[in-house]
Amino acid sequence: MAILVSLGVLSGCATHRSVDELPPMPAAEPSVDDMDLANGMDEPAPVETAPVAATDNEDLWIRLRAGYGLDLSVENDRIRVQRDWYARHPKYFQRVTTRSERYLHYIVEQAEQRDMPLELALLPIVESAFDPFAYSHGRAAGPWQFIPSTGDYFGLHRTWWEDQRRDVMKSTNAALDYLQKLANRFDGDWLLALASYNAGGGTVSRAIRKNEEAGKPTDFWNLKLPRETTAYVPKLIAIAQIVKDPEAYNVPLQPIRNEPYFAQVNTGGQIDLAQAAKLADISIEELYLLNPSYNRWATSPDGPHNLLVPVDRAEAFSTALAELPADQRMQWARYEIRPGDNLGAIARRYRTTPEVLRSINHLKNNTIIAGRTLLIPGPAAGKDTYTLSAESRLADNQNRQRDGRQKLSHTVRSGDTLWEISRQYKVGVKELARWNNMAPGDSLKIGQTLAVWTKGSSATATAATSRSDSNMVRQVRYSVRNGDSLYAIADRFNVSVNDIRSWNSKVASKRYIQPGQRLTLYVDIHQSY
Repeated sequence: MAILVSLGVLSGCATHRSVDELPPMPAAEPSVDDMDLANGMDEPAPVETAPVAATDNEDLWIRLRAGYGLDLSVENDRIRVQRDWYARHPKYFQRVTTRSERYLHYIVEQAEQRDMPLELALLPIVESAFDPFAYSHGRAAGPWQFIPSTGDYFGLHRTWWEDQRRDVMKSTNAALDYLQKLANRFDGDWLLALASYNAGGGTVSRAIRKNEEAGKPTDFWNLKLPRETTAYVPKLIAIAQIVKDPEAYNVPLQPIRNEPYFAQVNTGGQIDLAQAAKLADISIEELYLLNPSYNRWATSPDGPHNLLVPVDRAEAFSTALAELPADQRMQWARYEIRPGDNLGAIARRYRTTPEVLRSINHLKNNTIIAGRTLLIPGPAAGKDTYTLSAESRLADNQNRQRDGRQKLSHTVRSGDTLWEISRQYKVGVKELARWNNMAPGDSLKIGQTLAVWTKGSSATATAATSRSDSNMVRQVRYSVRNGDSLYAIADRFNVSVNDIRSWNSKVASKRYIQPGQRLTLYVDIHQSY
């Protein structure tokens, strides 16, 4: 197995769309943990490591300061407000900078190779507090907070298995590519590039044109930009000023070794993450934090087949992979298709999706034939093992105790929206989305379970729950269309063919259905159709 130490190049853009047309990428709001910490809660004890000597060769912060390229001497109220906030919350600052230890060396290295100001390596503090699982109100994800469309532009693919916007190496290279394009667009003005990263290049260009027409200066400090953007650039400058001289602001800065934290190992194919963590002799939490793009219990079957592991574990991990029998990489179930089965129901039973089953079993569509066998992937360990999978992170967030609130569960029905659900329970849309690891603009799926933390009384909560749980099985009158079959209808509504026959006596005795024929279906709204 090949080992590549902390190096990666992003291939070309996924589209010919102009960089000026890319929409804003709003930064994530601080997590509950981060805000609790900022408000005085104790930070968990950091992992003990050998002390780092304060020399150019051994402390990454010294190397980073040496590569500064922005004007940090500028002083104004916008910068001062941000700097004072960080200075008043030193534990928060320590938390996010310590959290950066896994990733910062790689980012610094890539920015140096591009001859970019190394203050840019601190931008994930502004964007995500170096939380690789951060997800913002604008549907942005990962340490650099790429929204879906901009992620697509830079080739950061999203599938059921993974979201490459969270990939440490790929998202870093994409972000630096984007920042360089923006800097080129604004003739090397990095403050305008940073503002454009947050607000969109078109927004900044329009603000510049407006100032030009009014005879006003066109530098960042004189532009009228969205409120978030006017604070965004000052945040980065304030952070860079504190990192430059932490003692002056009484903010502790944990030394970081000036050496690669991780190495990239070619796994040679899909592998269960619990198995990989065992082979690398690291915790599965550490493996997820280095490989946060993976949503599930395993790497993507489509590749590329790489995992990041601590650099001192890479060689042993590579050797262990080479010795691992092929049938121990993943756990597979073999399911014999029975009459009346449909792919959607089988996928739900095994906690996967029809798309995954189609891909693995080389199916062109959802049509399956009784008597044949489906190969179904599954976790090798209990689901509680995969503590940072998307499913586990959602469960942890939904069940996190909120003082003074009572948790309810709402099952999404046809026509539901986050706005309507928030009105029903008298909670905020942003709150509701945040409790469920969503953004307010995300779409809902019928049958999806949402956690609602309401301030209402028990009686109010019971009434709301009763409204949301009523009519869990709904009668649907369906008119058969050209090309329909019982199997297609069963798959669409997540019921079985036998159920349809039992509900419709005229169908039970006939082999075929006819266009225009009316069928009665009883649809469980907990299921997605």
